[in-house]
Amino acid sequence: MEKKGLTYRDAGVDLVKASESHKIIGRLIEKTFSLRSGRFGEVVGEYGHYANLIDIGSGRALAVHSDGVGTKVLIAQLMDKYDTVGIDCVAMNVNDLICIGAEPLAIVDYLAIEKSDPEMVEQIIRGLVKGAEMASIAILGGETATMPGVIKGAVEGKGFDLVAMSIGMVYQDKVITGEKIVANDVIIGLQSSGIHSNGFSLARKALLDTAGFNIFDPLPGSNQTVGTSLLEPTKIYVREVLEILEKVEVHGLANITGGAFSKLNRICYGRIGMHIDQLPDPQPIFQTIKQAGNISDYEMYRTFNMGVGFVVVAPRESSEIILSICKKAGTQAQIIGKTTKKKGIILEIGEDNLLKM
Repeated sequence: MEKKGLTYRDAGVDLVKASESHKIIGRLIEKTFSLRSGRFGEVVGEYGHYANLIDIGSGRALAVHSDGVGTKVLIAQLMDKYDTVGIDCVAMNVNDLICIGAEPLAIVDYLAIEKSDPEMVEQIIRGLVKGAEMASIAILGGETATMPGVIKGAVEGKGFDLVAMSIGMVYQDKVITGEKIVANDVIIGLQSSGIHSNGFSLARKALLDTAGFNIFDPLPGSNQTVGTSLLEPTKIYVREVLEILEKVEVHGLANITGGAFSKLNRICYGRIGMHIDQLPDPQPIFQTIKQAGNISDYEMYRTFNMGVGFVVVAPRESSEIILSICKKAGTQAQIIGKTTKKKGIILEIGEDNLLKM
C-alpha cells in the first residue's frame, strides 16, 4: 500500500480553518471602516486584498499592510545566521504593497525575542536595512520586546519573531485590483529566489522530521546545503514592477505567498479564470521537499511558489515591454499562461495533470 504523502495540515497548518478565521476577522473588522466615513483617513479599499487603502486627499491613498517572516526564523536559529531574515521581512511587506499598484514608502518593525542578545539583534536589523535599501524605503522605527515566557525557538535562548507594518502611496485612479482582467490577457511569471517565506512548516516537516536531513547536509541537485537553500532571502520585486506600471497597461498583480497559486483567485473575483500551462522548472529545493515528504503536486502548488514568486496579468501587447523590464532588472520572467472566460485557476503540470486551485 502506497504511503500517504504529507500535507500542510499534517505540519500543523490547516488552510481550510485559516480561511474560516479570515472570514470571521473580515466580518468583525469591516464594521470599523465606517468609523472614518466622510473624514480624513476614510477607508477606500476592501478587506482581503494584499493591502488596504485610506484616503489622504488630492486623489491619493495610503496603502497599509503588515506581514512577517513566519517559521523561517527557525531555520535562521538552526544555522545561527540572522542577517538575511530582515530582507525577508521587508520583501513580504513591499511585495504585497505593489500588488495594488502602491509605491512602498516605509516600514516599522516588531522584533520579539526570547532573550536579550545584542549580536543577534544587530544581525537581524542589518538584514532589515539591506532589504530597505533594495526596496528604496525607510525604516521609521519599531519595537523590540523581550518575552521569555512567550517566545521559544529551535535553539534555546535564540527564539525570536520578526514582523513589520508597511505603508505605501498610490493615486486612487491607478489602483490595481484585478477587476480589469479580461479573457486572453497574458499571465507573466517572475522567477522566485527559492522558497521565499511561506510553507516552512511543511518544508521542515518533510526535510528535517520525515526524511532526516540535517540543516548542513548538501541539497540534492544543488551546490547549496539544505539550510542555505531554505534561508535564501525572498526576492524583492519593487523596482521592476513600479517601472512596469509606469510604462504599460497592467490588469492584475499577485504575490505568490501563503496559499501559493490559489492566491490568484484573489484577483479573479470569481468572474474570470486562468489557465497556466508554461510554468518553469522549480528550483531543486522544491523537488527535494516533494520527494522527502511524498507530497502531491496539488499540495506543493497550493503551498509553495514552485519557482514563480510574482505574477503580472496584462494585455498581450504589454508583454514584450514587461519581459524586457524584468530582464534589465536581472529578474527572469516568462509568459506562463493566459486568462479565460471559464472560471477557476487551472495549472497544467506535465501531460494530463490538471490542478484546480
